[in-house]
Amino acid sequence: QHPNRDEFWERRALIPHLKRVAPAVMTVTGWYDAEDLYGSFKTYQSLEELNPNVNNVLVVGPWPHGGWASSDGDRLGEVSFGSNTAAFYRSEIELPFFEKYLKGKEYAAPAEATVFETGSNVWRTFDHWPPNNIEPKRLYFQSGGRLDFASPQQTTSETGYDEFVSDPNQPVPHSQKITPRMNIEYMVDDQRFASRRPDVLTFQTEVLSEDMVVAGALEADLWVTTTGTDADWIVKLIDVRPDAPESTPLAGYQMLLRSEVMRGRFRNDYAKPEPFIPGEPARIRLELLDVLHRFEKGHRLMVQIQSTWFPLVDRNPQTFVPNIYFAQPYV
Repeated sequence: QHPNRDEFWERRALIPHLKRVAPAVMTVTGWYDAEDLYGSFKTYQSLEELNPNVNNVLVVGPWPHGGWASSDGDRLGEVSFGSNTAAFYRSEIELPFFEKYLKGKEYAAPAEATVFETGSNVWRTFDHWPPNNIEPKRLYFQSGGRLDFASPQQTTSETGYDEFVSDPNQPVPHSQKITPRMNIEYMVDDQRFASRRPDVLTFQTEVLSEDMVVAGALEADLWVTTTGTDADWIVKLIDVRPDAPESTPLAGYQMLLRSEVMRGRFRNDYAKPEPFIPGEPARIRLELLDVLHRFEKGHRLMVQIQSTWFPLVDRNPQTFVPNIYFAQPYV
């Protein structure tokens, strides 16, 4: 009944209630929280802005929703994190925080941000999140499926675009596993199944000559056209492991690192959806949320773009309708 942002959603927004906060606050989340990773970072950032003097602590581990309390936190799917990260959090961060701020015991104040660095599997501490010393970087799509930090040098003979055909009747699945419901492991799944599909655009860098750490918020900035009047745009950042002997289980593994979807009708305003004009370029700016990940030497960075992601995202009929929940069946 409320597909667009309106008063129904505004009345339920948490941020306006985060003013005049006096007690110490610890916001805990996981990199693989499929339910509300956005809300955790937004809560921390809003507390910083609205209550500059409060003891504001952020903890981010390699967990799904609630994983710091309901799991060992030592792995997710095929990906190992090298230790029992949930037990470390409970004994070394959560307990001292409560002992200090609830019982008044003599414990050192925790770091403002304690964040697990995926890829290297180590905890990092910062006096602010995102870290103050990060350097903004841009990655550019290139011809031939290449991805580079240098802007493309386009010649007049090049077309300057890539294209794919998106069919809601044959959507890109969110995982290659067959399960009766969403499996949380999709957030680190091998994306080689998607790389092989003609309705997924894939771009990757050359092999890295040295380690690269990516920290903070990610944003995809796309210029798109469509033959329809509506479309979804899914962007995925992927860590491509090097090929290795067959004895290495994750040789060539394309690990999903961060992903997000923008329903094109909301590209300019979540309260005022608007159709695409077929063939007319439109800008899509898509926030992929924060990350702290080390791409190791010998790996590659990969970006995939697609327009379906089923059943994680309901299928878009790709024709603009006032309310997608009452759209006619796709024919």
